[in-house]
Parts: sequence; structure tokens; C-alpha cells
Amino acid sequence: MNLLRTLIVGNSGSGKSWLAERIAGRMGSTCIDLDSIHWLPGGYNVARERNEAVRLLRDAAKAERWVIEGIYGSLVDEIRTDSTALIWLCLDEGECIENIRRRGIRRGGDAASFAALLDWAATYRSRQGSSSYIGHQKLFDDYGADKQVLRSRGAISAFLDRWAT
Repeated sequence: MNLLRTLIVGNSGSGKSWLAERIAGRMGSTCIDLDSIHWLPGGYNVARERNEAVRLLRDAAKAERWVIEGIYGSLVDEIRTDSTALIWLCLDEGECIENIRRRGIRRGGDAASFAALLDWAATYRSRQGSSSYIGHQKLFDDYGADKQVLRSRGAISAFLDRWAT
């Protein structure tokens, strides 16, 4: 699998950031969290204008090597053809919720945004749109380069172990 320019998608709390940091570290790549592109600085209350987010993402994707991770399928789709690999972390919602609870509030979030994130993660398979299970399934199905779906923590660890050797 060519991980030179890797996209990682999945539900909130699925381990996207964790995996992205490890791949980027091994590749000497830049690691980009789509939350930092989608949201304005200071928390999760104000989304960036879409055109500005797309511009920032396309600028980042001009680099020779990168790992970009996030839930935002519509943003991922903007740079899909620039990537060499797609990894979909498709874990059970209950596990994702537990992971979110364990890590706590991040990036200047507050109790209200944290509660909203837990609700968001719980509805991954039932909601519609590009940031849902069905949206990620379509992105994965339509992807034309190297791709892998990982459905458990064990599968994620095994993927890293295989790739490292």
C-alpha cells in the first residue's frame, strides 16, 4: 500500500488522529486534522466558510507527502485524486463513544460541544450525508487507488504492524 499521501476517514472517536500520527511519523509526513480546516480556531462552534476550507485543504495537499484525517467526506472528496491511499476506520459506535469519553474535551471545546460530539458519534450509521457511514461507504467504493477498511482496534494495530515490517 502506497501511503505517501494518505486519507483516513471514519466516525468521531474511531482512532483517525491516532493512526494518522503514527503513519505520518513513520513516513516523515505532515499530519493534518480536518477539524483544524473545517472549524475556525477556538473550538467547535463556528465552521470556516466552505470555500476557505477547500482552499486551505488544497494548499495542504500540494505537499509531496501527507496524512490527512477527518470525518468530513465532502472535504476529503476535494483532494481524493491527489491521494495515494484511503483508510476507512469503521468501528462500532459504542467503541467510538467510549474513545471520545476517554480522551475528553479537545481543541478548546466545552461541555455542550462535547455532548454534541457524543450524540454525533452515536448516529454515524443512521444519519445521511458525506460525513456519515453511508457517505464514507460511497467514498470508499468510488476510490480508485489503494484502500483498506479496518473494523476494530486489533485490525488497526495489525495494519500498523504489517506496514512497519
